[in-house]
Amino acid sequence: MPRMLDLSDEVRAEIGDEEADRLLAGENAPGAYDCTSCRTPGDSERERTSTVLFVGDETAVLAFAHATCLPSQIVEVAEEQLQGAVRSITGGDAGAPFHPADAAPEQAVLGVTSGLVLVDGELHPALVVEPTGPIARPGAAPGGGDDFLPLLIEQGFMPVSSLAGLPPTLHGWSVLLAVGQLHAILQPGAGGGSPVAWWQAHQPLQVTDGWRTAATKLQSVLLYATPSGTVGRQPREDLLRDALDRAASRGRLVACSMPLAGT
Repeated sequence: MPRMLDLSDEVRAEIGDEEADRLLAGENAPGAYDCTSCRTPGDSERERTSTVLFVGDETAVLAFAHATCLPSQIVEVAEEQLQGAVRSITGGDAGAPFHPADAAPEQAVLGVTSGLVLVDGELHPALVVEPTGPIARPGAAPGGGDDFLPLLIEQGFMPVSSLAGLPPTLHGWSVLLAVGQLHAILQPGAGGGSPVAWWQAHQPLQVTDGWRTAATKLQSVLLYATPSGTVGRQPREDLLRDALDRAASRGRLVACSMPLAGT
């Protein structure tokens, strides 16, 4: 059965057109798999799935991930780590099952915090997105710096130097709230297709009654994003506001407004 696989040009070039076509036809690709990023089950017959190729000096291991977790890409890792993976897969090495993510550099995860922010005398529902580590461009060499803010600016997020005014609306993006819980931040699909999750909660996140009431009233959510280690988890909204103000004054904050999807 054909698989819903995303296969990047670089992965196709590495494995060859013949092997790529067999994967897409379902001959060599599993239906069910464990996502190499979040480690939860996936099904390439039912959901978009990325092919991720882990490459050492002499060995390569093909793995699969939810398309919402990772794009299809090549990840370079140490050869000895991949050799250990091959021994585990072939039964030559006892122990726990191999997860390709164990051989790769740790993937940064997007942390999302909700809070109310006072702008122009009115409380607005806001989400603050901060990764757990540096975000590199796909295909970039490890240790090349943090490209999180430049990548978001390319998507239409605006740098902000203060929280004094409302950031512009980012069309095509939205915040998905269902049954009073935060489920996802959606971005436009490729080629104008259906929206896809830019960030998705593994378990729906609770928001306060005040946050939900403000979001329902305004039908809009402010989204602020900052590099890893800038804002952190703040226990109170006044402390969150102070941290955002500091990030903005240091040029380490981008923002946009997004319509609310759901209730």
